[in-house]
Amino acid sequence: MKFTTIFFDLDDTLYPSNVGLWQGIKNRMNDYMRERMNIPADEIPALREKYYLQYGTTLHGLQKHHNINVDDFLAYVHDLPLGNYLTPDSGQRSVIASLPTRKLIFTNADIPHAERVLAALNLRDLFSAIVDVNTVAPYCKPMPEAFAIAMKLAGETDPARCVMIDDLPRTTRAAKSAGMFSILFGETAANGEAHASFSNWNELTKILESAA
Repeated sequence: MKFTTIFFDLDDTLYPSNVGLWQGIKNRMNDYMRERMNIPADEIPALREKYYLQYGTTLHGLQKHHNINVDDFLAYVHDLPLGNYLTPDSGQRSVIASLPTRKLIFTNADIPHAERVLAALNLRDLFSAIVDVNTVAPYCKPMPEAFAIAMKLAGETDPARCVMIDDLPRTTRAAKSAGMFSILFGETAANGEAHASFSNWNELTKILESAA
């Protein structure tokens, strides 16, 4: 295998999107904006979408245009009973553990949320580091600067030796543009947005080994 570092997204990548956790987080975002920021409920969906598309995350948009406590926001939106959503997958664990590369989490969430998710999935010991939204601030995925910071933290200078696995086409597209080998996780085909795609973790090793 020519790769030496693999970056794994967290939410909706290390667990299936249909478990409902990410929807729960989005609902908490709506609650925060309504209850603590006094934004009218009927304005929130459009505002969140605008910030997400313009700045990469809702949080970055709120930072740009509102007086917001970042730590308070992140703690609030991630305050969910993860055991109600997440179940360890021994097959997934075996696949990730077998990869002969450096493995890092690269997420637009924060480290406390990532630690809780990884613990719930019984995967924490498989990753050498977590690159979170605070680590790459003021940037985030899919910004090129965020990928550069993540690579530096991983000790990588050649993007061609790096892999990005993510459930969002805009992130895999950005990773591809940055020179990484990008893999789209989920039921969506790569369609030029990534070099490859998979929905079954047993397919990952073959994809990596067959990469030119």
